[in-house]
Amino acid sequence: QVQLLESGGGLVQAGDSLRLSCAASGRTFSNYAMGWFRQAPEKDREFLAVINGLGTVYADSVKGRFTMSRDSAKNTIYLQMSSLKPEDTAVYYCAVADKFYSGSREVEYAYWGQGTQVTVSS
Repeated sequence: QVQLLESGGGLVQAGDSLRLSCAASGRTFSNYAMGWFRQAPEKDREFLAVINGLGTVYADSVKGRFTMSRDSAKNTIYLQMSSLKPEDTAVYYCAVADKFYSGSREVEYAYWGQGTQVTVSS
């Protein structure tokens, strides 16, 4: 059974940094795209970043501030977030796709974590 467990969320101040982790279990994920999304209150879930067969792709909203990395040996992905803003407040989710070249669409992802809350105060 595939499981994704996010950690690292919390309450920070604007300008701070935070690193999220997502540990995957249940199978080997090195040949599948893995991504990060977030959902703010009363908003749709938003794509943030993906590591796939083409490399790492970021949403424009986080490009230059967020960095996604992957440790295949640990089946873990990370999202390093810097210069956080109050508008970054959301529940952050990691997800695994069924293909290696999946991108930014939610429908491409078969497995999701339970989410971790990030709150950025002004």
